[in-house]
Amino acid sequence: MRHGMVNRKLGRTSAHRNALFRNQLASLIDRERIITTLPKAKELRPQIERLVTLARTDSVHNRRQAVRVVDEAMVAKLFETLGPRFADRPGGYCRIIKLGPRRGDAAEMCILEFVGYQIETETKAEETPAKGAKKAAPKKETKPKAKAEPEEEEEEAPKKAAKKPAKKPAAPKKAAAKEKPKKKTTTKKKSGK
Repeated sequence: MRHGMVNRKLGRTSAHRNALFRNQLASLIDRERIITTLPKAKELRPQIERLVTLARTDSVHNRRQAVRVVDEAMVAKLFETLGPRFADRPGGYCRIIKLGPRRGDAAEMCILEFVGYQIETETKAEETPAKGAKKAAPKKETKPKAKAEPEEEEEEAPKKAAKKPAKKPAAPKKAAAKEKPKKKTTTKKKSGK
């Protein structure tokens, strides 16, 4: 009978499975978002939720319980940033977003991330237009100056020319390749025995 055997084995020995989960827990705490297979994420979610629940109340006992699973650097981040972030939330600290099958072996892939995670590239993209807007504003201010416009255009033209590298000429075609005759293919006759 399989009483109490609810966890997936994932085709690994118990030691290998424990090492896998410790590494993935450390990556999830460090980056706050990982991409993995769906069965691994479903096994990992209860473990990370237990750690975050420990981190909600900072005590020596809870820190020692967490050190049994992940290393001390990750425990520090867990108790200093993640625990206070989810202090008011009664569970459900992670979400699983399905991505579809992986190319190659068609394993179902997903994203395991903390609730409230924001992608860093979006914040960088928001900052970039803001910088561009600042650059655009001074250009509009220079337009009222009628005499300064032609000088600015002359200055901008050499800058643009300097930015674009000169195109390299195409490699000369080899005349020798055209002169060589193609090899004649000979067919061997099989002897009919």
